Amino acid sequence: MRRIVSILFVLALFSTMPLAAETINGILLDNRCSAGIVKKGYDAAKMHTKQCALMDQCKASGYGVVEADGRFLKLDAKGNKQAVKALEGTSKKSDITVTVDGTVKGDTIQVSSLKIT
Repeated sequence: MRRIVSILFVLALFSTMPLAAETINGILLDNRCSAGIVKKGYDAAKMHTKQCALMDQCKASGYGVVEADGRFLKLDAKGNKQAVKALEGTSKKSDITVTVDGTVKGDTIQVSSLKIT
């Protein structure tokens, strides 16, 4: 019994520890277009346009970042709001490179900051 309590205590301790923050660099894509683009590779992602990413359907789908190695991470709700604001404020028409700081959980990043670079 004591061993079980000790194991549960250790598990509880680790579950409350914050995950390490990461910096993700890549191309900002809307989720609606991402599946087809990511399959074509990073260079295809660079060609995705701001105009497309800001279409109503694309905005509604949310956003993510494709990294150079092909990994695609979806942004959380806070990150989606920051992505729209950043897209609306940039003069770039394509090759929307971003730096995102946050915590990765599975295939999603909980965003603390997002900046178009």
